Amino acid sequence: MYVSARSDYALRAMLAVAAAVHGGGDTGSGADGGELVKAASLAEVQGIPLSFLQGILLDLRRAGLLHSHRGADGGYALTRPPEDITVGDVLRAVGGSLTTVRGLPAERAGYHGVAAGLTDVWLAVHGAIATVVDSTTLADLLDRESTDRAPTAS
Repeated sequence: MYVSARSDYALRAMLAVAAAVHGGGDTGSGADGGELVKAASLAEVQGIPLSFLQGILLDLRRAGLLHSHRGADGGYALTRPPEDITVGDVLRAVGGSLTTVRGLPAERAGYHGVAAGLTDVWLAVHGAIATVVDSTTLADLLDRESTDRAPTAS
């Protein structure tokens, strides 16, 4: 699995929106529980080029993971709670298949002769990746972040 900049940015943006809208952390946008997150704020805080981020946000919206509101008080919000959106949902929304072989989904990689067994290997890799990304939610990642920042007893 190759994690592209687009996939990384999409996950960072979704986590920032989840944190802002659901009060799970600091996005740098000044949002606290319930406020919409502006694309420009996400781009600045996450260090993502705004023009690149706008395309990513459009893909996330088309996939039904974000909704947007126009206007001066507009911005982006999740369509579902963070515990109902997985890393796999986000990766598929912006990148298609989780695992590719020469640009094709793993299930379409065909081999003959001595290499015929490679298809099974790529499918097993795809299955292992899907297991991890489909069982990890945005809420899980936000919980890890808040646990990492929590003071520890000495």
